[in-house]
Amino acid sequence: MIDLRSDTTTQPSAGMRSQMASAPVGDDVFGDDPSVNALQQRVASLAGKESALLLPSGTQSNLVALLAHCQRGEEYLVGQDYHTYLYEAGGAAVFGSIQPQPVPVSTDGSLDLELVRSRIKPDDPHFAMTRLLVLENTHNGKVLGLDYMAQAAEFARRHGLALHLDGARVFNAATELGVDVKEIVRHVDSVSICFSKGLGAPVGSLLCGSGPFIAAAKRWRKMAGGGLRQAGVLAAAIDYALDHHVDRLRFDHAHAKRLAQAMSEIDAITLISSQTNMVFIELPDEDTGVQLGQFLAERGVKVLGGNRMRLVTHLDISAADTETVITLFREYFAS
Repeated sequence: MIDLRSDTTTQPSAGMRSQMASAPVGDDVFGDDPSVNALQQRVASLAGKESALLLPSGTQSNLVALLAHCQRGEEYLVGQDYHTYLYEAGGAAVFGSIQPQPVPVSTDGSLDLELVRSRIKPDDPHFAMTRLLVLENTHNGKVLGLDYMAQAAEFARRHGLALHLDGARVFNAATELGVDVKEIVRHVDSVSICFSKGLGAPVGSLLCGSGPFIAAAKRWRKMAGGGLRQAGVLAAAIDYALDHHVDRLRFDHAHAKRLAQAMSEIDAITLISSQTNMVFIELPDEDTGVQLGQFLAERGVKVLGGNRMRLVTHLDISAADTETVITLFREYFAS
């Protein structure tokens, strides 16, 4: 099976499973799991932050970050298409009474900072108090560059806002830019990094920030049901991913570029965008998308979408798989 629906479909390798099975463990709620403690220190260092906290998912990591940054009745500014706003079930509003203020996302995945400025509320009892700016890097595969990240951070400081980065795929961004992750996140107050996507771990995100921020986040994690016991088996998977799966992200990007090139050569397909490990295409209509999806599924390829389709490469997609997919697309549109 060739699964292009998402990089969340990656399977733990035999080496990763072996490392998980032999991991030393303890009770992480008591702070006694040596594998978790070492991983948290490692990822904090990679991000250039003081502390880090292991959480089960990226959604919970973002939620805990928002709860630690904002009080009830305050608000965060966020892209209206960003995962934190659109795809996390309104958790900040439900659990924290934190109001989101969505802002249109530019075609490059960034937020227009002048537009953001216009959404900041004045200090008036009628309004929620604006406390936080949330960015996403990558967004739909698109990378926010170092200059933009620095500008956004300076903007946030000037307006008295904290800055959180949903960096679920920040290692993809770092690979694309050819820099260390800490260069991308050096100016943010907190960053959530997911390891169960292109890096191939079965579970886990780490939230990084200052010591006091992570202490507050740890309390929120417990309230949100994210306290884990013998979590060293999960930490071991992430350690393995850091050792073996970071450098190979460039292959995922190369496979996506190959897919994008081939898609652009098919007359019935409009290439919308392609960067890092994601390719977005538009088909003539919804029926075409449904029929193409069925055609591919019958031949062992899984995709998501109707007339707009996202193709995501990852460590379980080889160069040969990529060529198989291209052949099937050409076959379908030639018929």
